[in-house]
Amino acid sequence: MRKTPLFENYSRYGARVVDFHGWALPVQFSGILEEHLATRARAGLFDCSHMGEFIIRGAAGIAALDRMVVGDMVNLATGRCRYTALLNDLGGIIDDCVALRLGPEELYLVTNAGPLDAVTAMLDTAIPSVESVYNRTAKLDLQGPQSRQILLDLGLAGAAPLKYWSGTRCEWRGAEIIVARAGYTGELGYELYLPAAMAPEAWDAILAHGVAVPCGLGARDTLRTEMGYPLNGEDVDESRTPLEASMDRFIAWDTEFPGKARLQEMRERGGYPLLTPVASSDRRAPRHGFEVRLNGAVVGAVTSGTFGPSVGRGVALAYLEPGAAAPGTRLTAGPKDMDISVAEAPIHKGGTCRVRLD
Repeated sequence: MRKTPLFENYSRYGARVVDFHGWALPVQFSGILEEHLATRARAGLFDCSHMGEFIIRGAAGIAALDRMVVGDMVNLATGRCRYTALLNDLGGIIDDCVALRLGPEELYLVTNAGPLDAVTAMLDTAIPSVESVYNRTAKLDLQGPQSRQILLDLGLAGAAPLKYWSGTRCEWRGAEIIVARAGYTGELGYELYLPAAMAPEAWDAILAHGVAVPCGLGARDTLRTEMGYPLNGEDVDESRTPLEASMDRFIAWDTEFPGKARLQEMRERGGYPLLTPVASSDRRAPRHGFEVRLNGAVVGAVTSGTFGPSVGRGVALAYLEPGAAAPGTRLTAGPKDMDISVAEAPIHKGGTCRVRLD
């Protein structure tokens, strides 16, 4: 398995390591429940160094990326982030990703671990000015209502003025890093892109502050599911379009992108399934693959589900027929007819960051 620059730090914090898309990553440290609740109340620190990072330079390079994704990259303002998706020729989602405009002719693209090799090959073929930097970059996500104060106490004053869904270069401890006010938890949070060699020092410094706890993939999953955020490979893949994945508000219809004609036809025709947040009536979680039924008729299937510690019940995402996807609709799921209902996103309403990926 591949290892992040923080692998040697894991054992000192009690990590239980698993294989995640070929990476040795912690699924938990002190425990999923404790890590989840600490992130909601104080702060949690996540090692996300398995993700991909690319720098695209020049107007021609940015325009080439623009033709590969559903979002408008050309007109993205400097300092702003944009959630988008790389598509195949049929409009299927190869990867959902985030772009940060660092300068007039410089874009920073962050991708997922699962399709990283395929995405790298795509970008290398289509964008001559792209540079992959993930082999020398570590990504730390500090999430939670006290995350800003922690960064300020540690001397990262450049994070203070950042608005949600924005980012910038900063100087910290003698190194140039990138900080984005973003995350996958629904809380106030920051993503730090550091030189790989700096990661162990930064990890220890943040945790020595005494407020944040180290968190693994388990808490990352429960936190994002409570917010209704999709997971690549589970909730979105090449068999699904941005319309089906409820990403329609991120589609720049006045730009060109792969599968545009198909998506326009889908939008006009309607009737396609929608990725929809659902919640159970008790602590049981709807699980991946569970059939979802309305009055006994199958209307969809669960793609990912877990127990939501902040809401005290099972939470999930499911593809549902549009007639079954209205908030409040009562449904059943799984072989034992678990009672579930369609929820409004986010399912957890108490986060300190209520704006979704805008």
